[in-house]
Amino acid sequence: MALFHKPKYSTVTVKKKDIPQGLWKKCPESGEIIYNKDLEQNSNVVPKSGYHFPIDAKARLLKLFDEGSFVEFDAGLESADPLGFTDSKAYVDRLAQNKKKTGRNDAVVSATGSVYDIPLSVAVMDFQFAGGSMGSVVGEKITRAIERAIENKCPCIVYSSSGGARMQEGILSLMQMAKTSAALSRLAKAKLPFISVLIHPTYGGVTASFAVLGDINIAEPGAMIGFAGPRVIEETTKEKLPAGFQSSEFLLEKGLVDQIVPRTEMRERLRDLLSALFLKKKEAI
Repeated sequence: MALFHKPKYSTVTVKKKDIPQGLWKKCPESGEIIYNKDLEQNSNVVPKSGYHFPIDAKARLLKLFDEGSFVEFDAGLESADPLGFTDSKAYVDRLAQNKKKTGRNDAVVSATGSVYDIPLSVAVMDFQFAGGSMGSVVGEKITRAIERAIENKCPCIVYSSSGGARMQEGILSLMQMAKTSAALSRLAKAKLPFISVLIHPTYGGVTASFAVLGDINIAEPGAMIGFAGPRVIEETTKEKLPAGFQSSEFLLEKGLVDQIVPRTEMRERLRDLLSALFLKKKEAI
C-alpha cells in the first residue's frame, strides 16, 4: 500500500509574471529570436542570418557620422496641399497622421557630419513617412543636401527608400525627379563625389532619378529596387519574371548596382571609397 498519493489536481497556484511586450524580435529568415537592445547595437541587423530590419533615418545618420559631428538641416520644412487633394482621406490629414507617427515633418532627414574626419552632406529617406514618397519637400531637402555639398566642397551621400512619387502633389511631385537630377549634374561639374545607397524598398520615380545616378551605387543585402513592382511588370508583359528579380543581388549581377554592403560594414566601406574618390584627388590638387 502506497504511503503517499499524488493529488488528482494540483492545489498550487502559480502567478505568471507580466513580461513586457516588444522586448524581442524574430528573424524572418532564420526564425532566430533576438533581444531588441542587442539588435539595436548591431544596427538592426540580425548577427547570424544577416537579415536587415528597418532602421530609423536619424539613428542611421548617428551611427554613420563621427561622434559629435551630426548637424541637422531643414527639419522645419513641411509639405503644403497645393491641389487640395482628397481620396479616401484628405491629404492634409494624411500628412498630420504621418507627422504624429514619425515625429518628423516629412520623409527625409538631411545633415552634415564626418566619417573618419571626411566631411559629408547626407540625406536619408524615411519609408515610415508616407512610404518615403517624394513630394516637394523631399525633393527640396535632397536638392539642398546636394547644394550644401557643393558649397562645402565635400562629397554627398543619399540613402534612398521610397515607394515613388507622392501623387497627392501631382506634377509638383514629378518635377522633383528633374530637380534632384539637375542638382547632381552641378555636383558632377564641381568634381565632387556622389554615392547613392539603396535601401529596401526603393521604387518609382526615386529609382528613375537620383537613386541610380551615383558615381557608385551601393545597396544593402536583400533590398528590392525597381521602377514598377514585379506584379505590375508580370501583368503588363505577360511574362514570368526570373527568381530574385529586382533584388540587390540580381541587380549587382546585371550591373545596375556596383556593390552590396551590409549595414554593419557601411561606415568603413564609405571611408575607403571616399578616401579614393575624394581625399586622394584633393591631395593631388
